[in-house]
Amino acid sequence: MIEILNPADLLRARDTGALVADILRTLKSRSTVGTNLLEIDQWAQDMIVEAGAQSCYVDYEPSFGRGPFGHYICTSVNDAVLHGLPHDYPLADGDLLSLDLAVSLGGVVADSAISFVVGDPPSPESVALIDATERALAAGIAAAGPGARVGDISYAIGTVLGAAGYPINTEFGGHGVGSTMHQDPHVSNTGRPGRGYRLRPGLLLALEPWIMADTAALVTDDDGWTLRSVTGCRTAHSEHTIAITDDGVEVMTLPK
Repeated sequence: MIEILNPADLLRARDTGALVADILRTLKSRSTVGTNLLEIDQWAQDMIVEAGAQSCYVDYEPSFGRGPFGHYICTSVNDAVLHGLPHDYPLADGDLLSLDLAVSLGGVVADSAISFVVGDPPSPESVALIDATERALAAGIAAAGPGARVGDISYAIGTVLGAAGYPINTEFGGHGVGSTMHQDPHVSNTGRPGRGYRLRPGLLLALEPWIMADTAALVTDDDGWTLRSVTGCRTAHSEHTIAITDDGVEVMTLPK
């Protein structure tokens, strides 16, 4: 299903996006050496409930996971890149942590992810990984707009990631959002320009470049959720929810 939001829904999407951004910013500031992943999950739950929002993850039970997920945020550390299930793990100095959060507020979903290094200083490898995903995300956003096609976004993202020398996995990527978290169209992290669905005002998309340093192959943890690089290399993930408008693009998951 591809859902086109009306102006009232887009206003609500701004509020949802700002909430997601504020929660992620707060969690980043609180995540230090020794912070437990379960503490991060509890903080996320507290802020979601306090805002009167609903988690998109707790009851989430897709075909690719051993559901329900049962937690409020994805916490992926080092070689874990997607769907990291929070567990009893205290963060160590130099850990690369990715936080992925999706919530619904007023019936509209927003989805965003950030990656950062805990402690100081970060390794050059980690800095390069995070930088590549952030630059790829910016390129994908710049390629979007009314009349553009999904392939234009995928091509822009893939061009940045490929030029940085990283393999690109196409099993998971960006997606439409709206009244639910995962909708069509799928937005691969590489593709051909001029192909795919033509973007229309009112469409919400979650764009999410993610990479692994030296492989495109994933392995699933015994928890049934956490996806890791098959080689054990480091990973990074960046994501924003954007709205296609009459004039271009609005990034919804920015702090107010």
